[in-house]
Amino acid sequence: MSNLLHQHDQAGEFDDLETEVQTGDVNDIRPIPRVTIQAFCESEVIAQTLEMASRDRRMARAHVKVHMGGVPAAVDFYNTAPTPNLIVVESKLAGREMLVHLGKLAEVCDSETKVVVIGHYNDITMYRELISNGISEYLVAPISMADVMGAISEIFVNPENGPLGKIVAFIGAKGGVGSSTVCHNVAWAIASHFQNDVVLTDLDLAFGTANINLDQDPPQGIAEAVFSPDRMDDILLDRLLAKCAEHLSLLAAPSTLERTYDFDKNAFTQVLDVAQRGAPCVAVDLPHAWTGWTRQILASADEVVITASPELANLRNAKNLIDALKELRPNDGPPRLVMNQVGIPKRPEISVADFTGALGVDPAAVIGFEPALFGTASNNGQMIGEADPKSSVTESFDFLAQILTGKAELRTEKKGALNLLSMLKRKK
Repeated sequence: MSNLLHQHDQAGEFDDLETEVQTGDVNDIRPIPRVTIQAFCESEVIAQTLEMASRDRRMARAHVKVHMGGVPAAVDFYNTAPTPNLIVVESKLAGREMLVHLGKLAEVCDSETKVVVIGHYNDITMYRELISNGISEYLVAPISMADVMGAISEIFVNPENGPLGKIVAFIGAKGGVGSSTVCHNVAWAIASHFQNDVVLTDLDLAFGTANINLDQDPPQGIAEAVFSPDRMDDILLDRLLAKCAEHLSLLAAPSTLERTYDFDKNAFTQVLDVAQRGAPCVAVDLPHAWTGWTRQILASADEVVITASPELANLRNAKNLIDALKELRPNDGPPRLVMNQVGIPKRPEISVADFTGALGVDPAAVIGFEPALFGTASNNGQMIGEADPKSSVTESFDFLAQILTGKAELRTEKKGALNLLSMLKRKK
């Protein structure tokens, strides 16, 4: 920070802050890197906004602490403590008074520390003066989470790195419901129809089927990446990828039982980071398991797709997943729900309307039970779109691909629902 002891005329103060925390549009904000952020607020709503932003998945790598007391508290704190990568301070002062306070903060800040000021005066002259004297950004209250996260992203994310690809995580509400098949076919549809490069990552290391479904036998894959995280970069990733089509590459699972696959929760962070820097879409095929690393991937993915079959255990598990994701991803929309294997002869089923109504989530796709089509495609190492381009199943995968790439909106219909969740409770 430079010297901030310049005089300004005081501008009119904004109206009192809103009492509710505003989220804003956070969808286009890039993940914040591993930086340390400390905030010193004067009002509760600003403190709450920063606290909620710190819990957003895009801020998962940053270390954030929120204090009260504004600029004076920050000055006192850093008289005896080292300064972090970024300091966020709220000040209700304006003009010369604000600049005098910030000047005192500058005296205790390291030269490389960035500072964002949240003020209550919409004064363009003061804004320009603050920026010219070393303040990284000046935000005028009331602010949303998107304002804060966007400002931090502008400071620490290098625009020369280009846009990050979207990570889409697929998981089944129960084993055997076809989540992997949905993942592989949607990845193929995105690559084939939109000519977007897709990296399909099979994380069911022991029993993954992506290599079989795509008729591949790569000598290397995800195991080499995850067991050598220090070596992971775009060059190594290119060597490990198997080319399945012009725009589709596979990071295959070893699908062997020669060793166990117990991982730290961040074990796949590096490989997914590298993959999303090199491709517009990374489709992640997760096993039906609840571990630290599956939970971490679901929490950090841009989109989550849950595949379920219309029966009671699936309903219970889907509800548990949706509730857990709501807590892990409070600022994101609900996961996409795919109803699969609908209409199995002689099997008592919950209707799709009742199933989805009980969850409060509209289905992104409803896929009927067609064993001949799926069996033929699997045995031939084909995707459904290759085996029968005109089938309704192909249309479902194509539409889901459009939704996940932002090229279509989910059609919603109002549905009634039986009190199925009470049935679950009675069975406990």
